Amino acid sequence: MLLSSTIAAFIPTIFYIAIIYWVDRYEKEPIWLLASAFLWGAIPSIIVALIFNGIFGVPFYWLLNEETANAFVASFIAPLVEESVKGLALVGILYFWRTQIDSVLDGIIYGAMVGLGFAMIENIYYFIDAAPEEFGFLVVMRAYVFGLNHSFFTAITGVGIAIARLTRTTGLKVFAPVLGWMGAVFVHFVHNVSASLSAAVGALACIPLFLNAWGGLLLFLVIIVWALIQERSWIKKYLAQEVALETIGAHHYDVASSSLERIMNPLRQLKQGNFKQFFRIHRFYDQCAKLAYARHHAELYADKESFELVEELRTWVRDNRV
Repeated sequence: MLLSSTIAAFIPTIFYIAIIYWVDRYEKEPIWLLASAFLWGAIPSIIVALIFNGIFGVPFYWLLNEETANAFVASFIAPLVEESVKGLALVGILYFWRTQIDSVLDGIIYGAMVGLGFAMIENIYYFIDAAPEEFGFLVVMRAYVFGLNHSFFTAITGVGIAIARLTRTTGLKVFAPVLGWMGAVFVHFVHNVSASLSAAVGALACIPLFLNAWGGLLLFLVIIVWALIQERSWIKKYLAQEVALETIGAHHYDVASSSLERIMNPLRQLKQGNFKQFFRIHRFYDQCAKLAYARHHAELYADKESFELVEELRTWVRDNRV
């Protein structure tokens, strides 16, 4: 049962990771940091959440029967505990690796990766505990129909974290992560309450369950498209200026500002078996995008750190043109 449960949870998770990684079109996040976010969700978050869900749930089990206590803990304790623990990873990224957060999309991606790690391990636990006749249904519902729920919840916190990184307003720097966390807790609460009610009152409670999950994902799809358009506008604006400064050539600009060419250009080298050139080209255009984002941040903040990063990236790009 352990093997089948692990496979059932692992396969869709790999699929979701591939989608999330693909969505980041112009400047890929470091794989080690994405992996760290995923592992935080999969190991420390699960362990801490189990401990605190149990501790804070004790009064409910003293006062109520087991079924009602389970519903109360899932609805009122779990969203607070789990979104707090998962959100700590994003706070850590903001504090220690804030230069990796270049746009709202980055906050969504890191939040989604934390949520995927958490969901995979949680799903294994539920699949192992399922009765044989319920296993298939549970896999479909938890891993596919609602497979992105934890990613969606924690991505809301990620939006708050990204806003805190990108804004010049002091109040938003403080309150945006808090508001993001509150949003994550709320949608998590709505989902868990609806799931508990659907077991008790039937199909009617499934309406808010699906609206909360799929309505939220559709909203995030809109945000992702907007963020990609915004990122492309930064690249076109600032790299056009770098062409004038002779940091890059006009052909570099054409490739860097096209998500399709960003894929096809290095793939042509891969097709010819030139692996070294494949990685070199990929790295070069990744750094070009970083330069555009760094210039945007320098224009936004006008601080010494941002200007130094621009000069560092400009030098690297100029010296490593492909």
